[in-house]
Amino acid sequence: MDHRSSDAGITRRGALTAAGALGALGVAGALAAPGAAAATTAPRPGKGALIGPARGSTLHAMSFNIRLDREDATHPGEPDHWPDRAPLVTAFLALEQPTVLGVQEAEFQQLVAVEAGLGKHYRSVGYGRSGGADGEYSAIFYDARRLTLLWWDQFWLSDTPDVIGSATWGNSVTRIVTWARFRDERTGAEFVQVNSHFDHQSENARVRSAEVVRDLVAGFGVPVVFTADCNAAAERSAPYDVLVTGGGLLDTWVSADRQLTPDVGTFPNYGAPVPGGDRIDWVLATGGTEVLASTINTWTKDGRWPSDHTPVQALLRLG
Repeated sequence: MDHRSSDAGITRRGALTAAGALGALGVAGALAAPGAAAATTAPRPGKGALIGPARGSTLHAMSFNIRLDREDATHPGEPDHWPDRAPLVTAFLALEQPTVLGVQEAEFQQLVAVEAGLGKHYRSVGYGRSGGADGEYSAIFYDARRLTLLWWDQFWLSDTPDVIGSATWGNSVTRIVTWARFRDERTGAEFVQVNSHFDHQSENARVRSAEVVRDLVAGFGVPVVFTADCNAAAERSAPYDVLVTGGGLLDTWVSADRQLTPDVGTFPNYGAPVPGGDRIDWVLATGGTEVLASTINTWTKDGRWPSDHTPVQALLRLG
């Protein structure tokens, strides 16, 4: 879901070069335990990690739309009130500790809650979709103890991708892609993470965005992990057909050796998860990737959700 439009007309490279980068045992136990995937579709009260820090050559990837800060339009105690949700985002990320994390809808003042949960050894890249610190981020966070950042970039999903705030495909809300190339110091291998948030209103914009991501991924020549809120149903939408059915990417939920949670929609909107509901938040990967486990994580604490979306996670061994 999305919320507001952005300013346009500034050339990205001239204005934002200085913006730069922003300043486990879990799954092993789950995979070994009988009935570990037999969770109910009720929210899962926060206890242990479902995947946790990745061990050996595996990579824990997460996509998490944390829901923008609407403090001025909400009140304490309401499900959407960011000051109440912020410590939940922090607690959840401290528990799961993904190797790479793609966030959506994160505003500048919300990044501190993400950083607090991940810890001081994480770094991030990306800036607001309106330029600099302004607007929602589709930032990438990564474990810098393990991963070395080689390069990164951000562009706008439009006919003028270098123009800040541009939107030309029928969407009124600005949309962006952030990508980062890493060297995994455990294995010596390189890979790319691409993170995005597709439009919530325009089907044309979603399809065009998927085509851009498909072509971007094909040009890297190394394994790629794609994290996003695609605002489109996995397995039954045109963007999915572009990226997976015809584009050759793996849907890590479908391809997983083991699904650690039930199949529910990823946008419960602070309500009960819907069995078999639309999976609009995706973790995709290039062919040859081994998907050891996947989750649609309905973690809650004291009956409260950290976001209106569920985080989605995958434990991968890149091809």
